[in-house]
Amino acid sequence: MTTSSPTMPAEWEPHQRSFMAWPCRDSLWGSAAALEKARLAYAAVARAIARFEPVTLIANPEQAQAARAACGDMVTISAHAIDDSWMRDTGPSFVRLGQGELAGVCWRFNGWGGKYTPHDKDARIAGVILDELGIACHQAALTAEGGALHVDGAGTLLTTEQCLLNTNRNPGMGRDQVEDVLKKLLGVSKIIWLAEGLSGDETDGHIDNVACFSAPGRVLLQGCDDPADANYPIVAANRACLNAALDARGKQLEIVELPAPKPRNDKNGKRLTLSYINFYLVNGGLIMPSFDDPADAPARQILAAMFPGRELVQVPALDIVQGGGGIHCITQQMPAV
Repeated sequence: MTTSSPTMPAEWEPHQRSFMAWPCRDSLWGSAAALEKARLAYAAVARAIARFEPVTLIANPEQAQAARAACGDMVTISAHAIDDSWMRDTGPSFVRLGQGELAGVCWRFNGWGGKYTPHDKDARIAGVILDELGIACHQAALTAEGGALHVDGAGTLLTTEQCLLNTNRNPGMGRDQVEDVLKKLLGVSKIIWLAEGLSGDETDGHIDNVACFSAPGRVLLQGCDDPADANYPIVAANRACLNAALDARGKQLEIVELPAPKPRNDKNGKRLTLSYINFYLVNGGLIMPSFDDPADAPARQILAAMFPGRELVQVPALDIVQGGGGIHCITQQMPAV
């Protein structure tokens, strides 16, 4: 195996394929009807991605046939034991080692700070995927999830203190220690820390609901213009942090804000985490959420301008966010080499 230093490619770089997982934690969705709606929404995302690149969807063996029927022939179903369906967080974070070789970073996974059990199968699934692909696993000495990390492909990483410095993830680890792990495994040289994520996000502030790069030096930020909204001060603090930050090249960041969908609650009165930042880039396309909201169209226009030449596909995502995540949360890219 080559000894090249790893680098994590930006998500807009070409993919070999995408990975997803089939919803299976009954208690997460609250009812059989909600679970079935979630499965249909996941299948719609899988079919949308399959128009642009190959998709492998992991399903528990007893649910593989139903997943195959829902997703269609363009999606490959791979039967493995899983606990939940958030492949961004439980799948491997792929890195390049050289011109022709990939490795996968396998983060320690503890059910989002111990919120969901069991999670032992999900803690193993990244390694299972890599074994099946014949790709080396770089085991991280850090509890993290893929949704907590976003890179520009040019040495800069975005994350939040709320997640990676949380005592429910990495007790006893300071910022410098966490940075050392991230720099070593992902090949970044500059980490920009935002304080926290969106209000009520049970992932403890995953960056993929808050902000992402659309190019080196340009950050998309989930905005909020309602002073009465709990997200208003959070967004203001994140905006101020980004305005003051320099990337790995020593350049100031251009910040583009996306409009906020109106707040919605689940059936228990808990606020849903709705974010247009939670989109997924594919080869030649962009799969983004719609929330049956007036902001759906302007958010689409902004993303189209940020990613010219890509076909935008909006997929209804309200049945997905009922489970605590969005389109980016249920997908994981495998880069081309």
